[in-house]
Amino acid sequence: MRFRTAILLLSIALSARAEDWPQFLGPARNGLSASSLNLNWPKEGPKVLWQMKVGEGFSAPAIADGRLILFHRVGDKERLDGVEANTGKATWHYEYPTAYQDDFGRGNGPRATPAIADGRVFAFAPAGILTCLNVTNGAKFWSIDTQKEFGAGKGFFGAVCSPLVEGHAVLMNIGGKGSDIVAFDAGSGKLLWKVGNDEASYSSPVAATINGKRYVLFLTRKFLTALDPTTGKTYFDFPWQPAIHASVSAATPLIIGDLVFISASYGAGAAVLKFKESGPEKIWSGDDILSNHYATSVHQDGFLYGFDGRQEQGCNLRCVELKTGKIRWSLDRFGAGTITLAGKNLLVLTEKGELIAAPASSAEFKPVARAQILPYGVRAYPAIADGFFYARSTEKLVCLDLRPRD
Repeated sequence: MRFRTAILLLSIALSARAEDWPQFLGPARNGLSASSLNLNWPKEGPKVLWQMKVGEGFSAPAIADGRLILFHRVGDKERLDGVEANTGKATWHYEYPTAYQDDFGRGNGPRATPAIADGRVFAFAPAGILTCLNVTNGAKFWSIDTQKEFGAGKGFFGAVCSPLVEGHAVLMNIGGKGSDIVAFDAGSGKLLWKVGNDEASYSSPVAATINGKRYVLFLTRKFLTALDPTTGKTYFDFPWQPAIHASVSAATPLIIGDLVFISASYGAGAAVLKFKESGPEKIWSGDDILSNHYATSVHQDGFLYGFDGRQEQGCNLRCVELKTGKIRWSLDRFGAGTITLAGKNLLVLTEKGELIAAPASSAEFKPVARAQILPYGVRAYPAIADGFFYARSTEKLVCLDLRPRD
């Protein structure tokens, strides 16, 4: 009886934690929320629980234990704010000066999303500063200048990798000399291991259990790299990069069972690979199927949903069969945005600030609700926690109440 009670309590605890959104792309870093949401909105749109003005950046909110972490730039300072997730009340902030300037005029704020784990928050700034704070009060534990320590380059748009916490390690794509991929001790910031000589991409890593073993996958500048997250042992470097130098690979690899979906624009295209330690087996690939520019696709019941094509050229919103690459439907010139999956519903947030809800169906894209929730200028991913939907533009962060009605 005690054993059954313990299992029940553990199940409840895990369910509660599943309502958090503690890192980029959610709990499993696949854009999936298990939440059941209210999609029956009034004409004026969902209820706005609270909103606040924010600084520069495309960093998404991260949420754990009722606390939201916002990473943005205010004037000449990069700033982390601890905010009550249900009220919008700021409880602490930590800031430091920055001189970072984007060479292409696409914004000077942070692009990487913070990660929250074990009472700590980890944030990676455009100039390569990795900072660890106390999530409760914002007190600084440690920070590392990765450009100074590892010789990492600036890249086109600065450092973009969203930290991945795996066990006691913080895993990063740094792009340094002899330290392309680096693991730091989460508690102390001490270097655990470093591998590789490639440059950093704009993609963030993902960890998953495949065939009973834990792996972490990185899209670097030139490769899809599979490693042991504990030791840094490299299993393979699968060649994958756009054909032109002036390009970025930004979508996170998507792991479905023993299949891996990778995608990039600029001529790289998309591919589904069967994972093997000795090197993946290509199932299909092509540059006219689902070439993600910056937004990671989502998967539901054997189908991929995502944006195909370059943002500035007008993306196509598509559904693609996972195992064959067959396009099931396509809305051409739909425009750019992000897709999050809540239960079996797609939540599409466009760059123009419109939120569109539709069932994840391979037959058609048939919206059931839509609302203008933000002004133009939305690149950051949203977050979902406890039935609330959080989204930001370059000027504003909003919290929408999408809890199911009794």
